[in-house]
Amino acid sequence: MARIVHCDYEHRETEGLDFVPWPGELGKRVFAHIGKPAWAKWLAHQTMLINENRLSPMNPQHRAFLEGEMEKFLFGGNAQKPAGYVPPEE
Repeated sequence: MARIVHCDYEHRETEGLDFVPWPGELGKRVFAHIGKPAWAKWLAHQTMLINENRLSPMNPQHRAFLEGEMEKFLFGGNAQKPAGYVPPEE
């Protein structure tokens, strides 16, 4: 049976994540308050940030930047887009 959480990002009940996706307190907070659809949206946004800003997940400064953006994206609504970013046409 799926774990249900009240997703802080989508403001509704949704299926919760299967595991803590990030180390530390932020990971525990994401696990407790973010659903699978919102996490998928974050992963797409994170991929865009990594690609557009040429970030390396192995670099501690880049990881810290991504962690801050994750918190803003999932809980604050003020996540950044890269400078000059133009979304792809659908």
